[in-house]
Amino acid sequence: MRSPSATSSLLYVFLLSCCTAPSALLTPPTIQILPISTKPWYRQPHLVKLNLHLFACMCYSSATGYDSSLMNGLQSLELWQVFMDHPTGGWRGFINAINIIGGLLGLSTVGYFTERFGRKVPLVFSITCISLGAGLGAGAKNPAMFIMGRFFVGLGASYILGAPLTIAELAYPTHRGRATSLYNCCYYLGSLIAAWVIYGTRHLNDWAWRTPTLLQCGIPCLLLIPTLLLPQSPRWLISRGRHQDARAVLVKYHAGGDESSVLVDFEMEEISRTLELEKYAAKNGSWSLLWKTPGNRHRLFISITLGVFAQWNGVGVVSYYLSIVLNSVGITSVTKQTLINGFLQLWNLICAVFSAVVVESAGRRLLFLTSGVGMFVSYVFITALSGSFANTGNSATGIAMIPFLFIYYGFYDIAYTPLLFAYPAEIWNYTNRARGLVVVQVSTFLALIFNLFVNSIALENIQWKYYIVFLAILAGVILTTYFGYPETRGHTLEEMSRVFDKNEPVDVEAERRVEDILNTMHDKAQDEHAEKTESVFEGGEK
Repeated sequence: MRSPSATSSLLYVFLLSCCTAPSALLTPPTIQILPISTKPWYRQPHLVKLNLHLFACMCYSSATGYDSSLMNGLQSLELWQVFMDHPTGGWRGFINAINIIGGLLGLSTVGYFTERFGRKVPLVFSITCISLGAGLGAGAKNPAMFIMGRFFVGLGASYILGAPLTIAELAYPTHRGRATSLYNCCYYLGSLIAAWVIYGTRHLNDWAWRTPTLLQCGIPCLLLIPTLLLPQSPRWLISRGRHQDARAVLVKYHAGGDESSVLVDFEMEEISRTLELEKYAAKNGSWSLLWKTPGNRHRLFISITLGVFAQWNGVGVVSYYLSIVLNSVGITSVTKQTLINGFLQLWNLICAVFSAVVVESAGRRLLFLTSGVGMFVSYVFITALSGSFANTGNSATGIAMIPFLFIYYGFYDIAYTPLLFAYPAEIWNYTNRARGLVVVQVSTFLALIFNLFVNSIALENIQWKYYIVFLAILAGVILTTYFGYPETRGHTLEEMSRVFDKNEPVDVEAERRVEDILNTMHDKAQDEHAEKTESVFEGGEK
């Protein structure tokens, strides 16, 4: 049997090999200057090296997935319950939420450190914090020490931001869309590993929970050497005035050592011009722009609701309190609970990878609506079967609920795994894009903290009846998506502005600057491409 990491590597190779055609994903200027090659990327050494670097970045997402599955599994272990003095209600919620609090603290500083020191330094800091947290948790002498460990894990997880930034800024143009989508898929790689580690160590003594807690630093520590070998982001290098270093990275990994590559020239020009736009945006933008116009208020509404809906659609119950859910339907065996958790994480990984494949071909709106309706129907069955078990005690009824947990997660993964950040990034204009993504992240964290406290208390007091709350919320999610989430697939930036801004006045000066920059890049690419083609013909005639 292949290990999970080997399996994910094969999936990564397969998926990227399916996205070598640029025409459907790239703008015309970029298409024109791409080098023509009949070889797939895995037969081009420079792209193999590049994608191995990117795969290392993807694995950082596994650290957060590991934590979610870890806490799910630990709550099924009696020895951990004894050590933590059988936490209940709000105290149990605080233990689960403390890493999110650490993450919010890190979120306030990670942007500065990422721009000041580059993408690699925050990743090394992340490894340090997660390793410290795992060590404190595994060696804990009391509950306070375990909780402190979880705080450091959350703090370290917030500095993983450097990984998706590196993927977006370093990936080969035709691979960027799929590579960034696959980043979130690796979340479930970590949760899969944690679930099966807990299953394998469940019969040990005190180390039944200390072993998986300690191994939380395993993935980050394995990533230390690849992180140190990771090439620096060309965008960051140019922002620091290191143009030659940036060019060297692009020549090595995008052009296979070809110093005269038109693609590299185009990318250098594109990055430089984009940074010029960013400086302009920084001087002319502020947070008040997020709600200044009806179009931006619409975007802000989507950003806030999407972050909240990603946590308040019932996923928080299964993600952190699976043991309580299973106990409520008569599945109390540690072996059965950890086994279900293990297969659930494997199912999540499969569904997440599938969603990364179809996200570009299926419409965003279709995915959101399908996800909402599917989760609602699943929760209807989950609620009905749980209520029936509570009234009859029939074990077959309780077991019948399990497949619907898997079906529910399948529908969750097709939209909220790939689109949580991809959709807001599309709808916000250039000036407000970064602020819009921060709004999504903050709303997600705040909703998650609320969820972790309330879910624990509600599940203990009203048990399966609490699921009815999520039926009402999911109905609201479907209606909000239907009336408030427009389709973005196939729209250019100008068309996107018309979707949201309609007849609102636009910043003419900003639009003119954007148009001038794009025209300059396009003309430069065409001229250099023509010169190169002409030189080839001249050489052939001689």
